[in-house]
Amino acid sequence: MNLTLKIWRQQDATSKGKLEAYKVTDIDGDMSFLEMMDVLNEQLIVEGHEPVEFDHDCREGICGSCSLQINGEPHGPDRLVTTCQLHMRKFKDGDTITIEPFRAKAFPVIKDLVIDRTSFDRIQHAGGYISVNTSGNTIDANAIPVEKEKADDSFYAATCIGCGACVAACKNASAMLFTSAKVSQFALLPQGQVEATDRVLAMVNQMDQEGFGNCTNTGACEIECPKGISLENIARMNREYLKASLKG
Repeated sequence: MNLTLKIWRQQDATSKGKLEAYKVTDIDGDMSFLEMMDVLNEQLIVEGHEPVEFDHDCREGICGSCSLQINGEPHGPDRLVTTCQLHMRKFKDGDTITIEPFRAKAFPVIKDLVIDRTSFDRIQHAGGYISVNTSGNTIDANAIPVEKEKADDSFYAATCIGCGACVAACKNASAMLFTSAKVSQFALLPQGQVEATDRVLAMVNQMDQEGFGNCTNTGACEIECPKGISLENIARMNREYLKASLKG
């Protein structure tokens, strides 16, 4: 198929960016979206132009770094997939595809389609961990019984890959789904109770400091999340936050 790509080009964080149009031809429907981008970049290099900068790593839907806004949707028109898992058969011959970076104050553009998501890292560093006794008196984790339902919910929350689609989809650029998933994966387990109060207060505080908006329960975050992280996690985090605030 032959396509027109309108791609956001921006030299650096301080430069003014704009959409530029490119033509690509003979794109196979079985190609992934990033493979199509590779074809474009090879074409640009041969023509003596600067290739388009975009993030990628595993290309297996695990790392979350390939995040792109495609025709106004985080990760494109498919559901429960990352950009690297999106196939070109989702588009038609002759289509015009608009490709932009995720838009949020807390995700500044570095260059072209590459954004700085270290704000997520700082939220995680604020409390997304548990204390482990490594002084020679360690306890086998399997010695602590965990209800299967809670273990399953914790696992589902832990599948969040921190791609930022929830932020890009939210009209408020909220990071509540991401933060709540990182809180929930520990709040549901007995091993996570030691830091439970400090964790939720610190992570929510850091989220606010990073400039993310608040949640207004629109639900776009869950719909666009490539891992299907549930809104129930936000409700759980709100309960955890209330309990922690009352204890303080």
